[in-house]
Amino acid sequence: MEKRSLQARIFGFGAVFVSVVAIMTGISFYFIISHAIEGQVGERALSIAVTTAERPDIVAGFTSDNPTEVLQPIAMAVQASTGAEYVVIGDKEGIRYAHPVVERIGKKMVGDDNEQALLYGKSYISEATGTLGTALRGKAPVFDKDGHIIGIISVGFLKEDMTTLFIRYVDNIAYIVVIAILLGILGSSILARNIKKELFDLEPVEIANLFTERNALIESVREGIVMVDAKGMITMANSAALEILSLPSHTKLVGRNIWEVIPNTYLPQVLESGEEHLDRSMELRGKKAIVNRIPIRVGEKIIGAVSSFRSQSDIDRLAEELSQVKQYTEALRAQTHEYNNFLYTISGLIQLNSYDEAINLIHVETAEHQSLIQFMTKRLQDPFLGGIVIGFLNRAKELKVRFILDEDSYLEKLPKHLQKHLFVSIIGNLVTNAFEAVEKLPEELRNVRILIVDNGEEIIIEVEDSGAGVPAEVLDIVWKEKVSTKSDTNRGFGLVKVKENVNDLGGSIALEKGDLGGALFIVSIPKGGYLHDKANRDFNRGG
Repeated sequence: MEKRSLQARIFGFGAVFVSVVAIMTGISFYFIISHAIEGQVGERALSIAVTTAERPDIVAGFTSDNPTEVLQPIAMAVQASTGAEYVVIGDKEGIRYAHPVVERIGKKMVGDDNEQALLYGKSYISEATGTLGTALRGKAPVFDKDGHIIGIISVGFLKEDMTTLFIRYVDNIAYIVVIAILLGILGSSILARNIKKELFDLEPVEIANLFTERNALIESVREGIVMVDAKGMITMANSAALEILSLPSHTKLVGRNIWEVIPNTYLPQVLESGEEHLDRSMELRGKKAIVNRIPIRVGEKIIGAVSSFRSQSDIDRLAEELSQVKQYTEALRAQTHEYNNFLYTISGLIQLNSYDEAINLIHVETAEHQSLIQFMTKRLQDPFLGGIVIGFLNRAKELKVRFILDEDSYLEKLPKHLQKHLFVSIIGNLVTNAFEAVEKLPEELRNVRILIVDNGEEIIIEVEDSGAGVPAEVLDIVWKEKVSTKSDTNRGFGLVKVKENVNDLGGSIALEKGDLGGALFIVSIPKGGYLHDKANRDFNRGG
């Protein structure tokens, strides 16, 4: 059976609830009115009985020779004037002196409810069944001039007559109940539509699924995410946020003020201004991070804000990997370009019928290539580093730079625990900087030398160029800031990254003046090395 929609359930529940309440209210109202009417009728009967008992002509009638002759007309007159069902007058023995049915005069009163009046002289209301039926009775004793009880007055109103009176009110109550039910149904319908509209026409199961999917999505994001309400109280924080903020995984952030967790946050300013902050740099608990802050709006009202942030080191690592890919791509492009030029030259020589020159060029190129391959096979056996060196050799040819692979180079294979992508980044940045350092020199003076050697305990990398070297005024800050001898403001990242990568490998780097006249960078990486905590975390995440 298909489950009813939320709107139908809200409407049905509201309509039934209002109907039940209206009906119960009507029934309660009926009983309240009936009890009130009975009380009023009883009080009226008692009042008539007491007033009648105090009349002098009633007292005089009891002392007459024929009490019935005197009292019967008085009782009938009182009954007619008050609207009572009956007015009965009896002596102190309960024998009737007056009664609406003449045949019952002289007989004993029935109902067994005269004792309080005849014995104790009390006036009261009772409910009893007499000869005319069940009635509410007002009983009052009759006293003579000396205060002795000489008789009783009983004024009654039949219950049947009161029931007829009650029924008159039932119709009115029923109308009110029906109107209340109709208004309740109308209100339930409006309420159901408004609630469904507020919930974007979603069913409870859809809302539950969205909530589950939302939590899964937020937790799957590698960026830290923190949401706050309009008062700056945290309403949501994912596990990545706890990790980036260096907080234990069991820390509860929801319900805390954002100032307590991130004292230097700008989220309150976003809540006030409604302005977005995109790709802003800030320090989070001692860590550099890139932060985005966006206000949450409902219509024109700002009800909160969300901040997403990621460690700068993660972004730097991605940039580094992209840089490596770019270097490989550039090396392949250079190699392709060089071989295209070589093929064009051979093609031209053949078309000119210069077969001897073409064969000689092929022999020279083949010999050079074989020499390089043999050198790599014997002296630089690690394919990872060998590939990037060959790529730079081809790039050097394209740039008209004499790229020297030192004949003392020797490396069988990089240890598995040392991260190869860090070596690629170090060599790539140093060689690229060296190419740039000599690009303005005359072609015959463009020299770059590289040495990669394993001495058993450490791996030594030397990169030297014939450029102008590093100016003395930036030597102290070259490893700390984005320093470049070029005018481009987007440069100066390379040496900072080289230093970080060397530190992550547990090594050291030195800058000297080389024999070629320019800068000489000497990198030393211990083969037993270590990974910095950050690098270790990054590697574990990647693996």
